[in-house]
Amino acid sequence: MVMFEHMRENVSKLLKGIKRYNPENLATLECYPETQAKEKAYSLEANLAVLKLYQFNPALFQTTVMAQILLKALTKLFHADFTLCKCMIDQAHQEEWPIRQILYPGDLLETCRFQAFWQALEENTDLLEGITDFEDSVHKFICHVMDITYQHTDRCLLSEMLGDLNDSQLKMWMSKYGWSADKSVQIFICTQEESIKPKNIMEKIDFDSMSSINIMAFSQ
Repeated sequence: MVMFEHMRENVSKLLKGIKRYNPENLATLECYPETQAKEKAYSLEANLAVLKLYQFNPALFQTTVMAQILLKALTKLFHADFTLCKCMIDQAHQEEWPIRQILYPGDLLETCRFQAFWQALEENTDLLEGITDFEDSVHKFICHVMDITYQHTDRCLLSEMLGDLNDSQLKMWMSKYGWSADKSVQIFICTQEESIKPKNIMEKIDFDSMSSINIMAFSQ
């Protein structure tokens, strides 16, 4: 942990001002994504700085570092991090392995094709080595989408969307989000009354505004 804090402080210094565009600092910045993966940490600013340096210095591009950055961005799908990183990769590199193998399931996850996402990920599980809590982060995103989209769903369907979880794992996520199940196969996520939030709207019209309205009415 002490080593990580020291590295974070060092990287923070390299991101100040014109230093972030110095290719001599790239070697240090390239080590940071791997450290983020191991320490459950994240720095979009540092990762974007690496991608910007790759744009300025195409010959220095490292696919393994790029893969780590993309995988970490996938754990932050509540924000637009994955899209930001993807837009900074030129088309030629997007077709390279393993970048292509990450972009495809990433697109599936962004477009909420969750069953297809897990299937695509199953074919490239080796890419996740060293990425701590990747699946938990994806589960949180999927549960968030379900929570704001559905009132109820089928138990088997929910399990598939979360990557074919077993019953105990499914109950754990249901408990975390306050979902309940009846004696059938239905899981209740929220009721219509819970999703509707009434709001009082007050309109204020002053005397001058009324006068203007009256003048316009008489002029017609």
